[in-house]
Amino acid sequence: MQKIKKILSMFLVLIFATSILMTMPISQAQAPTQKTYPLIDAIPNPVGVGEQVLIRFGISEGLGMVLQGWEGITVTVVDPDNVTTTLGPFRTDSTGSSFTVFTPTKVGTYKLTTNFPQQEVEQPGWFVAERGALLPGGTVMLASSISTELVVREDPTVFFPVQPLPTEYWTRPIDPQLREWYTIAGNWVERPPNSFSPYNDDAPETAHVLWAKPLTTGGLTGGLWDGVPASSETGDAYEGKFQNSVILNGILYYNVHGAGFAGVYETPGVRAVDLHTGKELWFRNNTSINFGQILYFNSFNYDGVFTYLWSTAGSTWTATDPFTGEWAYTMTNVPNGVQVRGPSGEILRYVIDYANGRMALWNSTAAGETIATGFAGGSWGQVVQKKTVDASVPRAYSWNVSIPKGLTVDVSFGAPTLRVYPDRIVAVDYNQTHVRVWGISLNPSTRGILLFDKTWNAPAEWKDGANTLHYVGASDNAEGGIIAVWSKELRKHYGFSTQDGTFKWETDSEHWLDWYGWGNVEHTWYFAYDRLYSVGVGGIVYAYDMATGDTVWTYEMFDPYGEPVTGSNWWGWITNIADGKIYVGTVEHSAENPLPRGGPFIALDAETGEEIFRVNGMFRATRWGGNAVMGDSIIATMDTYDQRVYAIGKGPSKTTVSANPGVLPLNNGVMIQGYVTDISPGTQTDDLFYRFPNGVPAVADQYQSEWMLYVYKHFGRPMDATGVEVSLDVLDANGNYRNIGTTTADANGFFSLDWTPDIPGKYVVFASFTGSKAYYGSYAQTAFAVGEPVPTDAPAPTAPASMTDQYFLPAVAGIILTIIIVGAVLGIVLRKRP
Repeated sequence: MQKIKKILSMFLVLIFATSILMTMPISQAQAPTQKTYPLIDAIPNPVGVGEQVLIRFGISEGLGMVLQGWEGITVTVVDPDNVTTTLGPFRTDSTGSSFTVFTPTKVGTYKLTTNFPQQEVEQPGWFVAERGALLPGGTVMLASSISTELVVREDPTVFFPVQPLPTEYWTRPIDPQLREWYTIAGNWVERPPNSFSPYNDDAPETAHVLWAKPLTTGGLTGGLWDGVPASSETGDAYEGKFQNSVILNGILYYNVHGAGFAGVYETPGVRAVDLHTGKELWFRNNTSINFGQILYFNSFNYDGVFTYLWSTAGSTWTATDPFTGEWAYTMTNVPNGVQVRGPSGEILRYVIDYANGRMALWNSTAAGETIATGFAGGSWGQVVQKKTVDASVPRAYSWNVSIPKGLTVDVSFGAPTLRVYPDRIVAVDYNQTHVRVWGISLNPSTRGILLFDKTWNAPAEWKDGANTLHYVGASDNAEGGIIAVWSKELRKHYGFSTQDGTFKWETDSEHWLDWYGWGNVEHTWYFAYDRLYSVGVGGIVYAYDMATGDTVWTYEMFDPYGEPVTGSNWWGWITNIADGKIYVGTVEHSAENPLPRGGPFIALDAETGEEIFRVNGMFRATRWGGNAVMGDSIIATMDTYDQRVYAIGKGPSKTTVSANPGVLPLNNGVMIQGYVTDISPGTQTDDLFYRFPNGVPAVADQYQSEWMLYVYKHFGRPMDATGVEVSLDVLDANGNYRNIGTTTADANGFFSLDWTPDIPGKYVVFASFTGSKAYYGSYAQTAFAVGEPVPTDAPAPTAPASMTDQYFLPAVAGIILTIIIVGAVLGIVLRKRP
């Protein structure tokens, strides 16, 4: 009983205590706080007035998740006149910091201040990189600020010196510190719109060959076949070779097999060749190339370029590492669509459903990229390397919007007749009664909205004459741009605005032969430099003003020998446009043997139509195979005459020099002589070494075309060719550097100059070839000595004694003297005898 009372008493006490606690006020728990350490920096500092400054700001506490960042940071800028400007607010990346660009406009000292506002860590907590732990959710990061000074001077800042473009033969890789070289180091991932090749600002101005390499069996077979001196098949028609060639980072990749309408008909294979040297780097069987890719990947943890060679089979794409030729990764379920390249080299496909009024953008990078976490966040290589990626996942689509229903488009050789610009899509649809041109917006705020939809009534003759119409293409810029169609029978172009779809102009009729064939199958049209360039079977290159349609200039591909089967002109085909030049070759649909001789490859000035160079009988193009590609300002092309791949561009040279005699008296002449030779990789092959044991002479630019035919194709040696000009300079005994003359080498590359030195002492001779459009320059040096002059009042030197004077006469005299002495002695002895 006593025990029960005790337990009851304790229970009553507990209830009382609980009731007291329940009536007491409850104090709220304090959120944890953390002191912050802000940062501020300006680069460069000091800086010149009007120059950009990179301001870095944030706090020292970094975050471990890619998408995390501190919010609301501002930077206050107080200028020398005490005027305050606030920059921001900004959000940092997960390093805890960020940056902005500021341009000071006053000379003096600026005060820069980072202002970090107090803020709470989001739930459930943020990972702190330095400590490898979570900040508890709700942690208060305390406000803080810090300041620094920026000194702004009148004088400009001294930046890293600009590096000159190469004046000597060069190869890859290009050191990334040579940023200025981007202008001459173009790539070729696939034939670009309008065949325009940017970043090739030193494109060939002569037919000079860097190297030649067999593509397959080629050239004259030998003997007569059915009475014809026949040559190897060229791939025309329908079995084209050298298709889909790619240039990445100075390496040429090309398919070694032929491909026709029915697909690959030979064992596929890909060859990788150094574009500068012609050296084979690797070969892979049972693979092929459709196009290449340069992907600039710039993310939180990674910033750099990835390159790939792509082979496609339906919706399955396989990427190859261009350095090794090994498998990189695969994408499956790639959608059909209009393919273009994004600003970072990503492959984009516009998937358009005209019937249902929908348009979506598929992005190859988004398809492969996953949202990685931790320190690996934002990487690319480890995400896709040696993996198979499903390209149909939702993240692969950047957006999906509605578009007006009822839009129509034509199809030209499997591709829709439209052009994608950064801010719009412009399309053209046409028949014998009208042309419809429409445009829809790609701007984020108006994406999918119809910009214009214009219909132009066609000339009656289109219908009356049953005209065949073809898609020409569109200019590379929408502003002031043109999209055009072609009437084959009238041989005219019709241009429409890419800004509002209105009809702008029609051109004059072209050569009567340009009606031949299937129009754009037998014709090339390209927009560049505010012109439309056109050429076809008629063999006349036309340049039209893109604003008016007026003819600016024409160039006739005339042949004086009657070789072309199409008439007096060669069938023309534009292969490349670059560096203000239009490169034009010649093709045939299906050439008969014997092949017509002298088919030209021509470079024209894009502005004037003037001929820069023309080589007749070299670099013959192909209608069904792959035409010339360009990278690093070098053209690579197959030649259907001999089935070789040629690299056309500026090559290295070698200069030698000697002086004879090496020692001479003053007022005597010295012969300075040497050679200038072409040492391009193609001249180092066995066949040219044996033909030119003293080296292949370097010749003047105006003889390059005939000389290349002689060197690489065994055409007759040009009898009027001359070598290059050589400058001769000396450093004399007084330390004076002076030019003593120039001379021109002959067709053997040999040069000489007879010169009389004017002071005694040692001379160093420099022979310099400064370079030309065909060759980079080279130089060499030698030396000779000139003795002191002989004084005019000095006694004449005594002639050295002859052998008779030195030995014979003294000996005879000695004998005679001996006889006299002996005779005298005998006489005395005889007189003394009794």
